[in-house]
Amino acid sequence: MRTHVALLRGINVGGKNKVPMTDLRELMTSLGHADVKTYIQSGNVVFTSDDTDTAKLAEVLDEKVTERFGVPGHVVVVARDELAQVIADNPYPDEPDPKALHAVFRKSDLTADDLARVETARQRAAAKDCQDEVTVVGRTLFLHTPDGLGRSELAAQLSRTSSMKAGTARNWATVTKLMAMLDE
Repeated sequence: MRTHVALLRGINVGGKNKVPMTDLRELMTSLGHADVKTYIQSGNVVFTSDDTDTAKLAEVLDEKVTERFGVPGHVVVVARDELAQVIADNPYPDEPDPKALHAVFRKSDLTADDLARVETARQRAAAKDCQDEVTVVGRTLFLHTPDGLGRSELAAQLSRTSSMKAGTARNWATVTKLMAMLDE
């Protein structure tokens, strides 16, 4: 059995798209997954499965979350080894504040058009004296926002692109906690 984490986008935010974690764990178990654990209310589910196809796992979860809870699934599934690679690829390892670094997990690598949109967003933010940074590695965007994500002009610019809308962000504290849970 292989260990994975499912990352749901946009649930339990501001009282919208409510998905109780107990019900989400039950759904995962009903799909044949084992060792199901959730972390915080934002849709992080650690589980084991015989299935190794993360795209297929995400597709099924998208469908079942929408069907059961009436909210868009927008699920990205990452295998344990993939998450370990994201952590190893961190281009900002010296950032002491784990809330100043976010990984945006996507279902697929960014296209040339996606990369151009990211660069345009970076340039627009820089033109407004924003010092935040973005780095793309594979299918993950690393967003470095030392003054906070909520105040980041770069995050605001990126949120208007398909590059961000096609993924789900987690701060570095959550990323490393999920890795610890995968290794338990």
